[in-house]
Amino acid sequence: MSWHNIGTIDNLVANSGVCALVNNQQVAIFYIPQNPTAVLAISNYDPIGKANVLSRGIIGSIDNKLVVASPLYKQHFCLETGECLEAEAIHLPVFNAKIEDGSVFISSEPKVTTAVA
Repeated sequence: MSWHNIGTIDNLVANSGVCALVNNQQVAIFYIPQNPTAVLAISNYDPIGKANVLSRGIIGSIDNKLVVASPLYKQHFCLETGECLEAEAIHLPVFNAKIEDGSVFISSEPKVTTAVA
C-alpha cells in the first residue's frame, strides 16, 4: 500500500473536516482526537447531492457510528465504512489514514471501492 503525506496534524482542525487531493481524487479527512482512530478519510463526493462537499459536513454519531452529515441534503455517511445510513445501497470509498511523527498519511487507493449511485 502506498501512502500520500497530506501535511501535519497542525493542518487539521479538531472535530472537523478538511479536503485533500490524493491521487487526483478529493478526499474528506476528519480529525477526531478523542476517537481511537483519530483521522478518518472518505471520498469528498456526495453522490446524492452530486458535489464535492462532505469535508464541510457536520460530524456526529448515530447508533454508535461516527458520521458526517452532508451539507446539501443532510444524508449521513459512516466515517468508518462509507455507508449512507439513509440509502444502504450507497457506499463511499474509504481511505486508510494514519499519523506518524506528526505527519498525516492517506492511502493512495481506497479500501472500499463499491460503486456509488
